[in-house]
Amino acid sequence: MTREIHKKLSKKYFDLIASGQKTFEFRVADFKCEPGDVLVLDEYEYENDDDTTARRATGRSMRKLVGHVGRTKDFAWLRRGGVKEDAEKYGFQIISLLEEKG
Repeated sequence: MTREIHKKLSKKYFDLIASGQKTFEFRVADFKCEPGDVLVLDEYEYENDDDTTARRATGRSMRKLVGHVGRTKDFAWLRRGGVKEDAEKYGFQIISLLEEKG
């Protein structure tokens, strides 16, 4: 069953997704999301980036079909020796993969 999931998104990231430059979304996994669901991204403006309570909706939104969903709790390789330490030292990167333009 396809779900429609609404999420707030800051103007900066909304614009990047709208332009096609950002082709992924990184979120805390506090909601169910599966391939085939529709993510409705509602643009919000924040008074400052450190306080998400001071925000207002701009009225813009976009719909995106959910493709692959990777959940870090499912990644057994994160528990391997050395990986956990490196993750704590360096953090993670989320890498968007696009087709090369030829």
